[in-house]
Amino acid sequence: MLIHPWDAPHDEREWRTWLAAHDFGQLAVNGGPGEPPWVQPTHFRYEPERGPYGQAIAHLARPNPLWRDLERNPTVLLSVVDDYVFVPGHWTAPAGAPSEHGTPTSYYAAVQLRCTAHVVDDPEEKAALLDRQVAHFQPEGGTAPVRVGEAPFGRMLPGIRVLRLEVTDVRAKFKYAGNKPQDVQDRVSAHLADRDGPGDAAARSHQTRRRTAGPAGLSR
Repeated sequence: MLIHPWDAPHDEREWRTWLAAHDFGQLAVNGGPGEPPWVQPTHFRYEPERGPYGQAIAHLARPNPLWRDLERNPTVLLSVVDDYVFVPGHWTAPAGAPSEHGTPTSYYAAVQLRCTAHVVDDPEEKAALLDRQVAHFQPEGGTAPVRVGEAPFGRMLPGIRVLRLEVTDVRAKFKYAGNKPQDVQDRVSAHLADRDGPGDAAARSHQTRRRTAGPAGLSR
């Protein structure tokens, strides 16, 4: 992922705050020689307190074809992308230039977690990790805990494997026209507000926030 200086996070807190509100991504696992990578959409629980960059917990079905390649090479990438919009070219034309000379572009936020994957097959450990993952998505409860050999989920445990993804590096990008002149950014922001389509409010919020806050969130 190319990250220009104007698209980079202002600080570590920026990507951590954004990731805390996102729990669905795509897990990329290196394929075998001459083969493309496996890309598996998955929910995950991110635990920032576990290690310098935290860890993520996910689980997949045992018949999933990626296991052999993952065990051969446990270095994986968990990619999360959201708050994306298409920006028409005529919104971005420089002042004094014909509107049709503007460049169409995309705005988006992305965090990529480089991880070392640890496959968990021990039934008791699997049960505990699954309970932690469910607790993230269902803090209100309402689902029975996983207990080895007990109903309702004990019989399902052999059919899944849990992944504990130890995060070793993070790359983050907030592509919201940080390199464009103020008047162009203002124009795009106004158009996003008028269009008010899917993702527009979030993109506009990022654009405004990054323009008015510097490193450590200090106004500038």
